Amino acid sequence: QVQLVESGGGVVQPGGSLRLSCATSGFNFSAVSMDWFRRMAPGKDREWVAQSSRFEPMTFYTDSVKGRFTISRDNAKNTVYLQMDNLKPEDTATYFCQRATASGPWGQGTQVTVSS
Repeated sequence: QVQLVESGGGVVQPGGSLRLSCATSGFNFSAVSMDWFRRMAPGKDREWVAQSSRFEPMTFYTDSVKGRFTISRDNAKNTVYLQMDNLKPEDTATYFCQRATASGPWGQGTQVTVSS
């Protein structure tokens, strides 16, 4: 079955960096575009953040993270990454990865807190 396991979150000061990872299994990773989402608070909808197209090296970003976040993938490891630089307090959220166009299942996410 499909499994998505996010990791790499933590607490960082504004301007700092984190690298998130999403290890996947249960599907043909190299044939699928992968997305990162984030949820700012419990009960709120997830917000789309970035996409790594299965047609590498195409990537897409929401405007608020352009120039600061970089999505990448390693098809040999079935893993997608999100390098987050120049983090801002408004980036505080739980981050999730997901197959593009899929509605689930979702992993547990990884918490990112940006605070001084």
